[in-house]
Amino acid sequence: MTTILQARKPLRATSPRGMRPGVRIAIMGALALVAIAAYYLIDSDGNLDFVLTYRSRKVAALVLVGWAIAVSTVLFHTITTNRILTPSIMGFDSLYVLIQTAGIFFLGTTLINSLGPELQFGINAGLMLVMSVGLFTWLLTRMGNSVHLLVLVGIVAGTLLRSGAALMQRIMEPNAFLILQNRLFASFSSVQTNLLILSAVLIAVTSVFVWRKRHALDVLALGPDVATALGVDHRRSLLWVLIAVSILVSVSTALVGPITFFGLLVANLAYVLVGSHRHAHTLIAASLLAVITLVGGQAVLEHVFNQGTVLSVIIEFLGGIVFIALLLGSRRR
Repeated sequence: MTTILQARKPLRATSPRGMRPGVRIAIMGALALVAIAAYYLIDSDGNLDFVLTYRSRKVAALVLVGWAIAVSTVLFHTITTNRILTPSIMGFDSLYVLIQTAGIFFLGTTLINSLGPELQFGINAGLMLVMSVGLFTWLLTRMGNSVHLLVLVGIVAGTLLRSGAALMQRIMEPNAFLILQNRLFASFSSVQTNLLILSAVLIAVTSVFVWRKRHALDVLALGPDVATALGVDHRRSLLWVLIAVSILVSVSTALVGPITFFGLLVANLAYVLVGSHRHAHTLIAASLLAVITLVGGQAVLEHVFNQGTVLSVIIEFLGGIVFIALLLGSRRR
């Protein structure tokens, strides 16, 4: 019972009053459309054909990545009943860094570049998905349905992966290390169109499955004991949620690179702004806020600051501030 109250307390304490959740979501949707339209129209000089061709790929990448990260973070918060954790704590980002580092270290930059973006995407996403699902299945089968143990193993595994990647980076050639550093920062400008189509299909199928399970997610958020008492198979539900999180995080990370604190930022903003604990509201709200943040932020960086910095750096900075604020807030409670 204590876990349930802790999970719901921040939401009740910060939920704004007034408009219904559906109205708030409609406003977020309108703002997302405004952000997309602004990105297309600013500095277009009336040449809409060129702008649509040149900027559509980047907009699609921003929308897909924002949607995947937002949904995966809300799902992870649901099964852990903790709104400070993110899927990256399970070692996804560390695994991506290790794959990129090992590829350049053992194969070299010339061979890696000759593989092509499609094969590189398949290797990155496939390895991340297979290793994460294998780990989750093994832990849930051998050690029960303890989410806390699962998170602890993920933290230890992430530390080991980061240590292995750091060791290879220290003895790597300087030129290869510089190429690796560019791969480790999220980039939305060099995404291939065919990769966007494949990513869109995987994210859409996973999102539809999650949406059909939204009512079961509302029950899972109450904790394992209450969910089991209400007739939900907690272990089975926990497994499919983790698989969905693995697919979304693997695809988005393989597509543009890791963004650690972005999901934490938009998910917690959604909890505050939507005024509801139902996943039918929080999933959509978090996804729309992700689109607003990424597309709007990219528009400001390109057309106001002339691409003076990278969007992922600003997002990580703001997300880190939110993370620290959440930690301090939880200590006060």
